[in-house]
This record gives sequence, C-alpha cells and structure tokens, in this order.
Amino acid sequence: MPALDAFAIQALEKLAKNQRIRTLWPLESAGGAWVKDAHGARYLSFASNDYLGLSQHPMVVGAAKAALGHSAGAGASRLAGGNHPLYSVLESQLAQWKQTEAARVFGSGYLANLGVISALMGAGDVIFADKLSHACMLDGAKLSGATLHRFLHNDMASLKAQLEAHRTQGKHALIMTEAIFSMDGDAAPLTEIATLAEAYDAWLLVDVAHALTALPTLPKDRTIMVGTLSKSLGAYGGFVVGSQTVIDYLSSSARSLLFSTALPPAVLAAASAALGVWMVDAAPAKKAMQHAQNFAAAFDLPAPDAAIVPLVIGEENTALQAMEMLKAQGFYVPAIRPPTVPVGTSRLRFSLSALHEDADVERLIQAVKELFA
Repeated sequence: MPALDAFAIQALEKLAKNQRIRTLWPLESAGGAWVKDAHGARYLSFASNDYLGLSQHPMVVGAAKAALGHSAGAGASRLAGGNHPLYSVLESQLAQWKQTEAARVFGSGYLANLGVISALMGAGDVIFADKLSHACMLDGAKLSGATLHRFLHNDMASLKAQLEAHRTQGKHALIMTEAIFSMDGDAAPLTEIATLAEAYDAWLLVDVAHALTALPTLPKDRTIMVGTLSKSLGAYGGFVVGSQTVIDYLSSSARSLLFSTALPPAVLAAASAALGVWMVDAAPAKKAMQHAQNFAAAFDLPAPDAAIVPLVIGEENTALQAMEMLKAQGFYVPAIRPPTVPVGTSRLRFSLSALHEDADVERLIQAVKELFA
C-alpha cells in the first residue's frame, strides 16, 4: 500500500474513533428554507447562514444573471487584470455601509482574515484572541509569525490579565474577536474590548460575519473590520473596511488578495444588489431575529444576540443521533462537533432565516421538544 494511503487510513481510523468523520451531503437550493437531497427528499433547513434570505431575492438573482453577460469567471487576480468595475461599486457600498473611508473585497471571508492579519502582524508582534475566535482568525495569527495569546471567551478580566502580562513583549499588538460568535450566537462586549485596546495601545480586529444589527461605535484610528458576503448577503466573498491608508497598505501586502483569482462578475453583482436591499430594508433582519428569539424562549434559553441558537448536547455521537432523528422528521439541523466547538460541547446549531415562516419555527419547536421528551 502506498505510504500516503497508509497514513490516510490511520488518520481516518482515529477520526472515526472520536466520531469526527465528516461527509459531504449533496443538497440542492442549499441557501433557501427548503433543501433537497440527491434522492429527491425535501427538508426544512435550519442550517443556512443566509439569515436574510437574500440569496433567493429576485433582485439579487437577477443581478447575477445580468452580469453573466460579462464572463463566467474573472480570469486573473485583481492586480493582473481581474479587477472588474463592479469591484469599485461594491467596495464603495461596503465603505458607506460600515461608515469607513474604504473597503477591499477578497475571495472569501477566510481569505480576508488570513490576508489582513498576516499583513498587519509579524514576528515580534503579539496577538490576543478570544478563545472562540473563528479558525480563519487563528490561522491568520499563526501565518503572521506573531506570538498568540488567547483569553477566555468574552471575559474582560482574562483579556486584561493577558494584556498586562504580555503586551510589552510585542512591538505591535492586536486584539481579535468576532462581533457575533458563529457557534454560540452571542455578542462580544466590543465597547469594553475597545477600552482595553486603547489603554494598552493595541489595535482591534472585529469579524462581523454573523452580525445583523448595528455595532457600538468603535475607535476608527485603531479598529479594522472583516466580514463576508456569503452569509447575510447571500453571495460569496469577503471584505475588510477601514481607513483609506490601511486599505491601500493591505492592497499591496495581503497575500491572499494578491495571489488569488478575482471573483466572477456575477458574484460581485449579486453581493452589490444584496447589500443595496439590506441597506434600505430592515424587515428581513427583524424577522430572522424574531424567529430566533421565539425559538430560544421555547426552551428557556438566553435571548439570542443573533439569528443563531445552539442547543448544547455534549457528546459527539449523541449530537449526531439527534441530527438524524430530526432529519427523519423532515428537518435539517447540523450537528456541530469538535474541533469546531470545544470537546464535550457538541450541539445542534439552529440558524433562523427571514425565509422561515412562523409555522415553520413552531413545527421545529415541537419536533425538538418531542426529541428530548
């Protein structure tokens, strides 16, 4: 047997022992409220991050179709000929939306964090990251070569202690957090974090990928925001917003931007149309949040800060069984397991969308209550 296959077999056996094998499940219409598998079975989905339903919006779909007249692909990186004029339109919208001077679009949210963090930080610098920060933020920190310290989730005493102990060890310092944490749906105490950043002369990077509501005012001279076009905006890609000077620097230094093929025109047009809808219509976000609040209240869970409600179960196998039992009832709710979440906190993660109706959420509530009766 080839050595590489032997390695893979051993690694797969270890993953299987710990209930951590991942499989890809082919689904149609994965961004909508309903999904269909390869056998034609339909499921009411509470898995999608398309919180506002904009991937299905007629204006968004229409914009993508119209842009297909340009080209199916970009053909090159942005610096080498792939910088379609729609980029400028979208980046102007993003800067206006986040009330910053400038924005830059990346190939994905993952690539945005990877490129921004590794461009801003380097050997001799120090990064402080919330324990539950997304994998792409931690990967960016590792790639940068900076020293990484992690503080307890949303614990300001822990962050302050880390800053007190390690801030002077780095020339530059960066505090990283998500505005809304993707697996727990809770909000970071951004005002308090910004105060500590000011006190300890640190920069602040906030990932806003899952945020549906306005953030508190943060110091513009030390804050940079990274986000995605693939969740609430229903398209694809990532972005960073900040001062014009910082964006100019990143445009010449973020390797995941410099060496990635540009996004296709249809994707840019869809994101631009979706952002245009979101900026003038608050109803979808309110509807998604109301669904999440109603679902959480039915199980006496804390009021959610986002359209994400986790139901922590514990062991991996138990979470997988719960997912399959709900699937048998016609619901698709993903089981989230380590390493995505800490060991012993495997869960069902419910994503509520403006595409869901009140009756859909009520059916789900009843199914989950029966599951755990």
